[in-house]
Amino acid sequence: MNKSTTLPSFWSRIPLAFGAFFKTLSDAEFAGRIQHPYEPAAAPVAAPVPAPAPAPAPAPVAAPLREATPDAALQLLSLLQREARLIDFTQENLSGYADADIGAAARVVHEGCSKVLREHFSIEPVRSEAEGSRVTLPEGFDASSVRLTGNVVGKAPFTGSLSHRGWRAASVRLPKLAEAHDAKILAPAEVEL
Repeated sequence: MNKSTTLPSFWSRIPLAFGAFFKTLSDAEFAGRIQHPYEPAAAPVAAPVPAPAPAPAPAPVAAPLREATPDAALQLLSLLQREARLIDFTQENLSGYADADIGAAARVVHEGCSKVLREHFSIEPVRSEAEGSRVTLPEGFDASSVRLTGNVVGKAPFTGSLSHRGWRAASVRLPKLAEAHDAKILAPAEVEL
């Protein structure tokens, strides 16, 4: 990266994170492109170095892809707007606000998002160990629930440090939608009389 390129601030990354989250829910192709974002890029080397033996590739899965309907994602986005004003927050240009003002608004968004998650989802960690602890993954471990990062060479068992416990939705409790409900209306316009 050259010195003229600036990295986005913490606050400007919040809308990016939420946008990527909802794009991943509603767009299977996008989700496929970012499925392995944390694999390290190869560093340039001065002289050719023999590459380590690649990790064994998982057996190809022949299961057909299923079409994800956007209604559930739109419903969740609507709930996050109603309780946390998430869309309002992400659509606002924050460049004119002080960090303290943005922090106060982020607290409201955080509390509302937490409320929606508590009411409509049971979320639990994928791994029960504390982050930072050493774990061993046996042969045949569930690669959809654990992502290997770093210097992945050879075959299982793998021993490493748990950098993130992961999250899994144990249950989802979204409200039922009326047949005529237009899920694309995330928040109706308001007209005060």
